[in-house]
Amino acid sequence: MTALPVYRWHLAPDGLATRRQLRAMNLRPGGQSVVAELQRPRRKRGPLIAYLYRIDRAKPVRPMTSARWAALAKANIARRTCPACRRDAGYVIPPTLGRCVPCAYPEEQRAA
Repeated sequence: MTALPVYRWHLAPDGLATRRQLRAMNLRPGGQSVVAELQRPRRKRGPLIAYLYRIDRAKPVRPMTSARWAALAKANIARRTCPACRRDAGYVIPPTLGRCVPCAYPEEQRAA
């Protein structure tokens, strides 16, 4: 395995982009392998690393189909449904609670 070239933050050559930059251009890596690393130094921890892809090999983003929209809507409904009371909470249920706020803190709800 060959070592990837490493560039410092803001010093990557033209023609390379991160996934987010590709997405902003309505592109995706499209199966190509990583060609370089971008490193941003930090004081107390290791550097932040972003992988770079070639823009000329990137492919257009696939359009959303009606089936994908339906699957996304179903997933969002599942994130909003409380597993304890089976109601739509009206917000995404925090994973730390695992249930809606009234089910997680029933004592506080009775006092109010």
